[in-house]
Amino acid sequence: MNSLLLKRYDKERYTVIFNQNTGFFARVEDENTVEPVYSVHGPELLDISITNYCERSCSFCYRASSINGKEMSLADYEYILKQARDCGALQVALGGGNPNQHSSFERILEVTREKYNIVPSYTTNGDGLSDRILAASRMHCGAVAISFYEPETLFYSNLNKLIDAGIKTNVHFVLSASTLDSAIEFLSRGIQKVSGVNALIFLLFKPAGKGSHSNILRMSSDAELFFSLISTSKIKIGFDSCCVPGIVSQLKYNPISVEACEAGRFSAFISEKMMFYPCSFMEREVTGIDLRSVSILDAWQNASVFRDMRSKIIYEKCKACLHFSVCKGGCSVFNEINLCDCC
Repeated sequence: MNSLLLKRYDKERYTVIFNQNTGFFARVEDENTVEPVYSVHGPELLDISITNYCERSCSFCYRASSINGKEMSLADYEYILKQARDCGALQVALGGGNPNQHSSFERILEVTREKYNIVPSYTTNGDGLSDRILAASRMHCGAVAISFYEPETLFYSNLNKLIDAGIKTNVHFVLSASTLDSAIEFLSRGIQKVSGVNALIFLLFKPAGKGSHSNILRMSSDAELFFSLISTSKIKIGFDSCCVPGIVSQLKYNPISVEACEAGRFSAFISEKMMFYPCSFMEREVTGIDLRSVSILDAWQNASVFRDMRSKIIYEKCKACLHFSVCKGGCSVFNEINLCDCC
């Protein structure tokens, strides 16, 4: 399989470069051309919940997953993948619930990569990482992320399973009011314990699902300390786009390496119920599009929930901010999570 893909979009005047092996991705606009508002041809990345089954009952779970969670059928998944390929999607991020406990998970990884030439990755809580799952992940996945959980002994045991299997592994750490002290401790003293990972990725907490507003992270002296520790880390650190307001206000950064929220512009979410949303955190905020009756492309181009996402009104004071061209106003769904003085 050719690992380097180049896709040219003449109408939108940009080229996409994607290395299926390394995960390198770049959207290169033509000279004297700005980045388009969105990819008219369809989402380049799809976040797909293939199951809402999970054996844990985390109080912060934004999808309220449980042992009663249902899974997407393999037929429905392939129905989505065919459309995704035709829309130019390059990657799918499989989630849940705990995706690797889907009854057809090995087959899902296989058809994604081999049949549709789309690179799958997934996030796991570490449960259900059998030898067969690990082998399929090593063969087909771009990367696997494991969420940081207590107890730490179980987390590190599952983390080492992934690393020892030769899988490119990231650690996902949910950053919230209740985990900030742990994040600081992790960066200060525990970073050597994850030295074998590809990257440590911080995901900003959102008050969705079971998540309480009381757990929203606010800027404080401790939050500033957290950001100050990032620059001294000995391993690669990453953030989700929800953290961008904090990044641009607290860190020295290269604008090329910082990407504002792409929800509804270049990426989207599909639930295990085949409902289509700009972002996974919008599932209880807006009415999604039923993909059993509307195609991905039609919904992407014409559904009001996607058009509205692209035309969100940004605070006037945000437009005057020195970082606006990079941050683009932060999260437009949960304004209260934005880690800056503007919001």
